[in-house]
Amino acid sequence: MPVADSPIILASVVCYLAVCAVIGVWAMRRTHTISDFLMAGQSLPGYVVVIAAMSSTMSGFGFVGGPGLVFDSGASSWWMVFVVTLGAAQSWTLAGKRLRLVSESREILTLPDAVAARYGGRAPRLMMGLAVLLGVLGYLGTQVVAIAWVLIAVFGVSQPVAMTIGLAVLAFYSIAGGILAGVYTDLFQGVLMVIAALAVFYYALESGGGMAQISKTLWEMDPEFIGPWGTRGAVTALGWYLLFGLGAVGQPHTITKLMMLRDIRDLRWGAFQMGAAYSVLALLWMSIGLAMRALVLQGKQPPLENPDLAAPTFLLGHTPELLAGIVFAGLLAAIMSTADSFLNIGAAAIVRDIPTALRGAPLPNELFWTRVVTGVILVASALFALYMESLVALLGTFGWGTFAAAIVPSVAIGLNWKRATAAACTASIGASIFLNFALELASRHGVYTLPNGLPVGAVSLTVSLAIFVGVSLATPKPEIPEDVRAAMEV
Repeated sequence: MPVADSPIILASVVCYLAVCAVIGVWAMRRTHTISDFLMAGQSLPGYVVVIAAMSSTMSGFGFVGGPGLVFDSGASSWWMVFVVTLGAAQSWTLAGKRLRLVSESREILTLPDAVAARYGGRAPRLMMGLAVLLGVLGYLGTQVVAIAWVLIAVFGVSQPVAMTIGLAVLAFYSIAGGILAGVYTDLFQGVLMVIAALAVFYYALESGGGMAQISKTLWEMDPEFIGPWGTRGAVTALGWYLLFGLGAVGQPHTITKLMMLRDIRDLRWGAFQMGAAYSVLALLWMSIGLAMRALVLQGKQPPLENPDLAAPTFLLGHTPELLAGIVFAGLLAAIMSTADSFLNIGAAAIVRDIPTALRGAPLPNELFWTRVVTGVILVASALFALYMESLVALLGTFGWGTFAAAIVPSVAIGLNWKRATAAACTASIGASIFLNFALELASRHGVYTLPNGLPVGAVSLTVSLAIFVGVSLATPKPEIPEDVRAAMEV
């Protein structure tokens, strides 16, 4: 792949890394308690939460993995990206209001805290903590690989060196600043990338000769690519439709941000604002992948060694240097801030949620150990990503599916359905964890692969929903605490 040799691009990235360091130091000085580290002290204005939630949903998954998936699979990706726009917005209405209301009467710092408040007992908290931790390893691995591709493109270093640099910057940024560093970096890069996405969309169309010429080239030379299901077929496309439409409601890096709102009234327009902003960012996801595929078929671009190179190769070869520098800086910002969110969620599971479920209290000196565990999770996720050796988007799909199957039934449905029981919550999460990892490892080692490209996450989400509803109806009606009941009835 081409490597940036432009002072403008290098200066943009170096300046961004300096901004990250400043934000990390600033956030560290404002982080005094575990609530500050995990929930930003519930002090964020609505516009910050909207942009932060939108940015963390796109992240390295969309900015690097998205164009790579379009380049590799064509229209199959449409069933993922377009439906996320609606699903991400829906999270504000299904989960956001009730989570925020429950957090008014109790100390709710994590999703397992919310699950414990809704269902009572230790088992639901323990299972949710385990699900969050395992999902973090998969999705965080996406961010680590994505940041490596960006640094390879900018500095021309090897993948191990790029991953080492990325891990070092992430470690300082996340350990020092907690979630405050993440959300304000999201604010910076979200505004930047909405503008940049429109510019990239223009240059993507221009490089391929316009949308009509791109479509004509793809249809004439690879009709399956631009057909309704893309190269992965109908089963995969419809599986992604389910997983990313409904599953978007179960992404902890998004819905936990809704508990950070300073004023619950900001939820009113948040869903619309987030959906609109994500739609603009999706232009970058789709246009780069389509343009690069057309350029390769037209002979104007050498074939790519790896589909994940689509975004950096396009930016370096087909956009002005200043725009490329801005987008690379924005890519790093998106990856860093989303990784920070996952590190906070995963560390909280180890230090707060799982110990509370097992021994009735979090580890002592909670803020200190959360920072220590953050570094450990970062290294573990990098090793997991190297083991999986998947495309960035497919690695992200695994993490997304793990979260969706565990969280959609227990949180999105459980906070809206009074008949849901603790036994159903525990059983559905346990089944989702087992299915996700058993099927993924079986496919990885050639033992068993789902037929027709059926996504693992779609299967585990469907089974988890069925178990949740079935067990709830088969077990006694639960006693819901008065404050939680009041939040559910608003």
